[in-house]
Amino acid sequence: MRLNQLADNEGASKKRMRVGRGIGSGKGKTSGSGQKGQKSRSGVAIKGFEGGQMSIYRRLPKRGFKNIFSKNFAVANLGRVQAAIDAGKLDAKATVTAATLQEAGVVGKIGDGVRLLAKGELKAKLNFEVAGASKSAIEAVEKAGGKVTVLASSPAASE
Repeated sequence: MRLNQLADNEGASKKRMRVGRGIGSGKGKTSGSGQKGQKSRSGVAIKGFEGGQMSIYRRLPKRGFKNIFSKNFAVANLGRVQAAIDAGKLDAKATVTAATLQEAGVVGKIGDGVRLLAKGELKAKLNFEVAGASKSAIEAVEKAGGKVTVLASSPAASE
């Protein structure tokens, strides 16, 4: 087998249609666009055009609001953290950061940081350094003998 002997399987690739190359090609003259009118010409953009009537997207009222300053936190529940410690994926003596939580598989993509939530039960004494934490999560960690340090100073991070 040599490089010049390599070939694709029969019928695996389809040749592109060359339009406007004579009547013998089957796609000559009008190139499959029919005769006359806006759609047969180049530069057609009539999606949403309703013959001059006010289009539906302009008739309907605008709703909602997209906050461009919103933060996208990865969520870490205390139960998942405890499960990672039990499985030996997290070191209970070291400080728990976003990177260590990601390594242990507790969170996926970090985004704007990790937010600690109180779902589940924490038995281990841990020190957390996270972007945000709920009040109940902070209470649960302190009850277990640990400490939570909130890195972000935004009001949404620590509510």
